[in-house]
Amino acid sequence: MFYDSHCHPFDLLEYLSEDELESCRQGTACAASSWNRQQFEYHESLAKKAADTPLLLCFAVHPQLPLLSKDNNHIREDLLPLLENLAREKRLDAVGETGFDLFNDKYRQTEKIQDEIFAYHLETALNYTLPMVIHVRRAMFKVFAHTKNLSKLPALIFHSWPGTVEEAKALLRRRVNAFFSFGSAIVKRKESQRSCALLPAETLLFETDAPYMPVRGKAFSSWADLPFIYEAAAKLRKEAESPVNSLEELKTCCKANFYKAFSGRF
Repeated sequence: MFYDSHCHPFDLLEYLSEDELESCRQGTACAASSWNRQQFEYHESLAKKAADTPLLLCFAVHPQLPLLSKDNNHIREDLLPLLENLAREKRLDAVGETGFDLFNDKYRQTEKIQDEIFAYHLETALNYTLPMVIHVRRAMFKVFAHTKNLSKLPALIFHSWPGTVEEAKALLRRRVNAFFSFGSAIVKRKESQRSCALLPAETLLFETDAPYMPVRGKAFSSWADLPFIYEAAAKLRKEAESPVNSLEELKTCCKANFYKAFSGRF
């Protein structure tokens, strides 16, 4: 079995029929992110259909949503209370993906509301002892500003880890129970390759971000890409002479890491 720490099954329906999606997911455990009720309830239905293959349920207001939304009151009045309700009803396995996106001027214009939303997410995760899945682009300084509280979480899973090896190790020194997830970027982004090669194996996770992180030559990503991602990671670690550097070792290690990252959910 492969383990996918971050994906969007509902959004895959743009490319696959429901039958194709369910067939593609066979043999893959995953953590599915959603940001509205329709997505969450679809993921919940998938989890019930294949109880022997874990599908974990994540919900949060994506940090890009304030820019894309025409009415930010909808976020405050509908989506954030929905997060609270799901956590209280114990229907939620993790808060995510949340975080900060300051990639360009447009996203930076929503920085204030991103801060507000993240604070709500963090408070909810702390109140209900839930792990968090983090999206960060050009905003790692904001994550470091919250490490005191982030260290109190069961786990912090960095979706498509954007930082350096040194930043990752600094988070670990601050007692953040951090896991660093890698997708197809490890075949094209040098800093991702270095992090994947050198970080402690017990902190590694892998992901598809399906359908948003296609490997070269594909229109979308799916669980069919996981063997390629794991193999690329094994090659990087072998070249760096890092421990846990074969495909089978990585599969075994990342299975254990997946269960540790979402430890309270099994």
